[in-house]
Amino acid sequence: MNKRILTLPLLALACLPAAAQEQAAPTKADTTAISRHYDIGQVVVTGTRNETDIRHLPLTVSILGREVIEQSLQPSLLPILTEQIPGLFVTSRGIMGYGVSDGAAGGISLRGLSGSSGRLMVLIDGHPQYMGLFGHPIADAAQSLLAERVEVLRGPASVLYGSNAMGGVVNIVTRRMHQDGIRTDVRAGYGSYNTLETEATNRIRIRRFSSIASFSYNRTDGHRPNLAFEQFGGYAKLGYDLTKNWNVRADANVTHFNASQPGSLSELLEDADQRVTRGMASFALENNYANTSGALSFFYNWGDHWINDGYTIDPDDDSNPRDYRFISHDQMMGISAYQSGRLFRGNRLTAGIDWYRFGGEKWNKVIEGEQKGERTDYVEKHNHEIAAYVDFRQNFGTWLTIDAGIRIDHHSHVGTEYIPAFGLAFHLPRAMELKASAAKGFRYPTLREMYMFPPQNPDLRPESLWNYELALSQPLHNGRFRYGVNLFHIHAKNLIVTVPREGATPLNQNTGTIRNTGAEAQIAWRIGSHWSIDANYSFLHMETPVLAAPEHKLYAGALYTRPRWSVSTGIQYLGNLYTAVPSNGRGSTATEDAVLWNLHAQFHATRWLDLWARGENLLAQRYEINAGYPMPRATALAGIRLNF
Repeated sequence: MNKRILTLPLLALACLPAAAQEQAAPTKADTTAISRHYDIGQVVVTGTRNETDIRHLPLTVSILGREVIEQSLQPSLLPILTEQIPGLFVTSRGIMGYGVSDGAAGGISLRGLSGSSGRLMVLIDGHPQYMGLFGHPIADAAQSLLAERVEVLRGPASVLYGSNAMGGVVNIVTRRMHQDGIRTDVRAGYGSYNTLETEATNRIRIRRFSSIASFSYNRTDGHRPNLAFEQFGGYAKLGYDLTKNWNVRADANVTHFNASQPGSLSELLEDADQRVTRGMASFALENNYANTSGALSFFYNWGDHWINDGYTIDPDDDSNPRDYRFISHDQMMGISAYQSGRLFRGNRLTAGIDWYRFGGEKWNKVIEGEQKGERTDYVEKHNHEIAAYVDFRQNFGTWLTIDAGIRIDHHSHVGTEYIPAFGLAFHLPRAMELKASAAKGFRYPTLREMYMFPPQNPDLRPESLWNYELALSQPLHNGRFRYGVNLFHIHAKNLIVTVPREGATPLNQNTGTIRNTGAEAQIAWRIGSHWSIDANYSFLHMETPVLAAPEHKLYAGALYTRPRWSVSTGIQYLGNLYTAVPSNGRGSTATEDAVLWNLHAQFHATRWLDLWARGENLLAQRYEINAGYPMPRATALAGIRLNF
């Protein structure tokens, strides 16, 4: 790789101190750039369930506001998170769409812990969103049209959210209308590989009533034959303020996608197609008083999966088209209740209970031949969890906050887990924050690991880890420059791995371990009224390499705004990204390096019309994230946005 290219992100970082002393009033664009990272005084909900000043949390939370999401011009949230959140990475295989089953992408890893293994939780308004049978989130359901903001908690959040939050959580906080009125936005774009992106959103607020309705349609032919993707999405939300202190809301989200995948370059496939529908609905009754706040909520998510795993088209292979289809239906429902209150000065006590039921059924259906229409059942299982938790936070003057929490979580098949967490936040002079934490995370085995397909094992135990972290952050120059640095160490045990057995089929067993150590850094600089720059870097040392976890990840971005137009650009460097690791004692390790340059531009043509353009991988890098699936080289899209 060209060494001059590698220096581009480093030069972007190095130039940051050059304009430290320039003073100017903040603009909307400035606020957008700074909101890419946590801000002193910002309020978050992910780390405590209730709205809390981020300074009093011992945890590391990054926030992406709606302005950043819109500025990215992406239909999916995951590419934005990959750029903006240090330590987080999402696998990809094409210009659009992640898919499921063999050859799929969309695996989210955070500090080397993978969401595709159920070790990272995706939430929508605090409600878990993972597949009931396989225990992992579906990447194509994380659409930008949902999000008012995204809060990413880096590190275990199992005290509040239970299983699957052992590595962290990505909480999508849904959109809302803040002021009275009616607002409609329509965005459409077209570009490389016959790619089409469309989205329409209507927002209404009339006194106590509010509503949001969003629809989207996206498609692409893909940069390889048989890599097409088509997606339909819809989201609706209703809210009503019962009184000044009580409100009720309900929402629903449905996404359907059709995807195909051509196989790896070394093993091409024919007819590898998927049809997947995912849905989510929730209802919440919330209260918010001066000294206490809480909520009672119900949620339900479900999915229907129709999968044809295809067949090889090697001329020397005698395989034929599959005469059956993999079909599954899964669901997850839950009830959550919590209340947070101040018992005395400087105190905050949060207590809650969660109940989850999840599972589904999987079968194969014959589609041709004498047995057409017959089905072979593989599994029909449901488990449930019930948990209670309490989190205690106490301020000592203006210089120290302590936090301690514990969760007691019971699984209907596996048993009971006790999950503690501890943390300190020191509020030092000059707005400097020093935080230290130690937290346990865990994950129950999934139904797939216990009951579906060899090497299933119903006697599996929970996975667990301890995360130790030290973080320092500070705003400088009246908040125009901000930085944050984190050091962490993860020790995980009882990880579920497939172990070969002599003379027998392999078996899932709790024999895996992980020891990951790393550092993360973020900076954001508002240089002047028109310029802002931000950057983040993460280093991850792994004793045992983890698939799709880069050792080095660096992003440096810049935003330039004028009254009628704006241009943003970013360069991302991936170093020692593991695209292949040994499995069951077989195979070899493969890594990838890449430098990716993206460019976004918007022009406000009239009061109701904006023009936009987006270019990705403009250096035309050749690289792979999923081994055997080359990523597209330079791509471009352009379109319009209508505002009514």
